[in-house]
Amino acid sequence: MANVYDFTVKDRAGSEVSLKDYAGKVLLIVNTATGCGFTPHYEPLEAMYKEYRDQGFEILDFPCNQFANQAPGTEEEIHQFCTLKFGTEFPQFGKIDVNGENADPLFAYLATEKPFAGFGKGIKNAALNKFADMNNKAFGDKAYIKWNFTKFLVDRQGNVIARFEPTVDMADVKAAVAAELGK
Repeated sequence: MANVYDFTVKDRAGSEVSLKDYAGKVLLIVNTATGCGFTPHYEPLEAMYKEYRDQGFEILDFPCNQFANQAPGTEEEIHQFCTLKFGTEFPQFGKIDVNGENADPLFAYLATEKPFAGFGKGIKNAALNKFADMNNKAFGDKAYIKWNFTKFLVDRQGNVIARFEPTVDMADVKAAVAAELGK
């Protein structure tokens, strides 16, 4: 695979979507959960989407229930939660696995391009790291993503240029997006 445009994913209805449809746009690809402590990230994500979508920016949302079962429900229930609670308008795809034998190939690729480099410093981050390691032990070398709301920034040519763990300040994510849009 040369870049993210070589992948096909499934939308909420189960139809295939080629990521070539997003060629020429700056993408932020995120694995999400509706019952996670990081779920409030939907708010700054939606604000960023509204601010930058006319400049060629897209957020691609992939719900995942692999982290302490924090994304229960059907695709439609998850979508309703996100649109009613956070007013999300960015594309939300079908629920996927991001780790293990059934990991979505897109996320295996993203994590290979930008491997996990830690949650950062501090007691909360150390606790999350310990909890994530326990949760992901079953996935062994296929534990590509450590927790919900891991974000991958993709340039207009489909190259993965940055990875943001859920512990990264959303202002830093926004600054990176803005910088990429400005190129």
